[in-house]
Amino acid sequence: MGLLARIRKEWFIIGIVLVILSAKLQPSVGVRGGPLKPEITIAYVAVSLIFFNSGLSLKTEELTSALLHVRLHLFVQSFTLIFFPLAVWLLLRLLALTSIDQWLLRGLQTVSCMPPPVSSAVILTKAVGGNEAAAIFNSAFGSFLGIIVTPVLLLLFLGSSSSVPFSSIFSQLFMTVVVPLILGQVCRSFLREFLERRKPPFGAVSSAVLLMIIYTTFCDTFSNPNIELDPTSLLLVVLIIFSIQLSFMLLTFAFSTRSGSGFSPADTVAIVFCSTHKSLTLGIPMLKIVFAGYEHLSLISVPLLIYHPAQILLGSVLVPTIRSWMTSRQKSSLLLR
Repeated sequence: MGLLARIRKEWFIIGIVLVILSAKLQPSVGVRGGPLKPEITIAYVAVSLIFFNSGLSLKTEELTSALLHVRLHLFVQSFTLIFFPLAVWLLLRLLALTSIDQWLLRGLQTVSCMPPPVSSAVILTKAVGGNEAAAIFNSAFGSFLGIIVTPVLLLLFLGSSSSVPFSSIFSQLFMTVVVPLILGQVCRSFLREFLERRKPPFGAVSSAVLLMIIYTTFCDTFSNPNIELDPTSLLLVVLIIFSIQLSFMLLTFAFSTRSGSGFSPADTVAIVFCSTHKSLTLGIPMLKIVFAGYEHLSLISVPLLIYHPAQILLGSVLVPTIRSWMTSRQKSSLLLR
């Protein structure tokens, strides 16, 4: 693959690095009260645009075929929104005894509270040849569920670190997340044929807006001289993230392949990716709302920014191995018949 093709493919990851560097060089542009006015343009306009775009792109009409696979959906949603946060909370009780930066550790807890992503788990499930319909359903359903569950989990595990009352947090969530998402779905029902024919770059639009949110978040950090990022803590957090992902992928694989589980090899593929992946697109805007005006917001966001490329990298590396396992299992089941 040529350099330009690689840049085109990985533009979002490169963009994250560039906007963080830009924020470091000129933080005054994106701070609260600065020229970009992020307290309005980001908190309301950008977040609403991301969720309107999500509503417009979610193919809920394709979910009916996967709707009746209740046990699979229950497993995925309970693992990602109940077991995952609880397991990480217990792990952090041990890690709190180490010298790792406490704000990065809190960031790990926020990662655990996030819903599954709309795209990466589906893309990897499709690449392996797994149950794509189940992956689409759980990604879409998890996104809707996450609008309610994720803020509750964040407040439960971390508390609100802003002076904003809970009622204000949830009213802003409703206006900037729920309403745009519903409007997007309503618009989709009228524009479905046009959208299917033209295939607008929904993912690229959300990613571009997300880069703006990340930029302003780090502008606030770099304009505050009291906040420093410890490189050793950062490296340890990267290792912990990869360890969590790999451990949970193995755990979901073991549970879904045990005798009597009732899941096919194709179901297992969807379960492994959907249960362990976390949404950056939905996560960063939610953190921005729940921890509005909080000086350590960017440090709390760092593990989520690492988790996103890590899950894609690890998933991509494992695609050939999982595909060969699934093919061999399907062949052996055909022979047994």
